[in-house]
Amino acid sequence: MNNTKAIGALILVMIVLVFIIGPSEKNHAQGDESRVTAIPNIPMAAEAYFSPDGKSFICNARITEDDKVHRVYTSSIDGENITLINSKGEDACSYYFPDGDKIIWTSTRDYPDVPVGDWSKPKIYPQGAELYTSDLDGGNVKRLTNNMHYDAEVSVSPDGKWILFTRQVDGKLDLWKMKSDGTDEHQITFTDEWQEGGAFYLPDSKTILYRAWKIEYDDARAKPMTLYTINHDGTDLNQITFDDETNWAPHPGPDGIHAVFVKVHPPHNFEIYMINLETKIQTRLTHSDAFDGFPMISPDNKSLMFSSSRSAKPGERSLSLFLMDLKPYLN
Repeated sequence: MNNTKAIGALILVMIVLVFIIGPSEKNHAQGDESRVTAIPNIPMAAEAYFSPDGKSFICNARITEDDKVHRVYTSSIDGENITLINSKGEDACSYYFPDGDKIIWTSTRDYPDVPVGDWSKPKIYPQGAELYTSDLDGGNVKRLTNNMHYDAEVSVSPDGKWILFTRQVDGKLDLWKMKSDGTDEHQITFTDEWQEGGAFYLPDSKTILYRAWKIEYDDARAKPMTLYTINHDGTDLNQITFDDETNWAPHPGPDGIHAVFVKVHPPHNFEIYMINLETKIQTRLTHSDAFDGFPMISPDNKSLMFSSSRSAKPGERSLSLFLMDLKPYLN
């Protein structure tokens, strides 16, 4: 009889835990953060993305005293071989082409007299933010877009055929694509009520993962955001997250099944999660009161690179780069 009561009590506890935690989220102990290591020599850096071979990365950073704004830099994964790509204007999102010998980046370099605005406030995003390609050392710069819009949040399809980016026209954000040489621009999303962006191709070079918020939240500090997938011809829209939280900065993994993204817990705690795109099961990866964001899984599916304020001094808001061992989460 006592055993029966004990078993019944245990089942009740398990039911309560499932109700509180939810069946779609796995929790890991704080101790897993011992697998996190800092990338040296890259202070004040964010939005870092691996090179196709996983040995280097590209990011926006302020490294020298001359960097009054964030610049595009590349570096080897150990924080060595640091290379400045552009020194004009202000830079933003950047990415590698899959062949590994060319990069693409956003900059206001050709509009020195235009007010920059604010990269974090949709109503005053930098107008005149154009897309450029160059060699890995910043040579052979080629401008791809020519307008006074905001063209940013750029990435490249794994097959190298398409450039994917966000364009803002009259305050409206939508997904766009063009061929790798900058020709044949096509708008992908056409919604009046949603602001789409932060998009990346899955390994099939056809499916796009992105985040969106309702335009009514443009001024909100913590915007409710939803993750979606869509074919790059604008068909087959699928919702990936279903809560009212901020689900932001998604990036697909190389296996085409997993993706990482940022979830904002109240009041303003940015944490990184992994999601199985098939089952929708979410796994929390970071457990820190600091800002953790801009995650990307390495090409070999073993590491996570992300930006964090966890090493900032009290009162500072600077971000730097970190690596996390992902193997325990993918086994």
